[in-house]
Amino acid sequence: MQKKLTVLFVLSVFFVFGLAQTAQAALGDTLLKLGSTGPDVVQLQTELNYLGYNVGAADGIFGTKTQAGVINFQTAKSLKADGIVGPITANALTNAYTTKLHTDKANAIIATAEKYIGVPYHWGGNSPATGFDCSGFVQYVFAQNGITLPRISRDQYAFGTPVNFTDLQPGDVVFFSIANNGIVDHDGIYIGNSQFINASSSKGVTIYTFGPYWKSIYLGAKRVF
Repeated sequence: MQKKLTVLFVLSVFFVFGLAQTAQAALGDTLLKLGSTGPDVVQLQTELNYLGYNVGAADGIFGTKTQAGVINFQTAKSLKADGIVGPITANALTNAYTTKLHTDKANAIIATAEKYIGVPYHWGGNSPATGFDCSGFVQYVFAQNGITLPRISRDQYAFGTPVNFTDLQPGDVVFFSIANNGIVDHDGIYIGNSQFINASSSKGVTIYTFGPYWKSIYLGAKRVF
């Protein structure tokens, strides 16, 4: 009986370890080339299509069309254009894919935010029908793009990954202490070119530049997607 239990335990360990290894698998872990099949090829085809290298349906079959897409990508990135996806090509592809995903999401968020320029400020407001306060505006805009944030600016500041001012990217949430006491009481959405869009108590939804005043009360930024 004890021997059977030991065997079952060993098998269960191998099973769990196998699942963990599968969960950690990523594009580039396996060499992909003409004739390869499986979920890694689906991921490869999905990323190539998203980047504009039209390889047709993501069917998990590495055919000549997928090979041509890989070669075109490798050529564009000054990589060895052999049509084989090893770690170097996979890393370059995944980086390009995730960068485009982030850029497209940021552009969608900013486009949403700019639709509401001129909507008046309203304390506690969280919709264009009632007006916005600062955090209500941020929460609403991100929600329209599938990202859930807390309601209050201080709670939003606890969400996401910290970003240095010099590393700000469009779509980052920027935070301020208008009371100048080190406590978050205002936020907005960075849109690039040293500008951010926010629901201002004096002007409603508007765009400001990071001039001396805003820099003097700036507390930090978070990347939330």
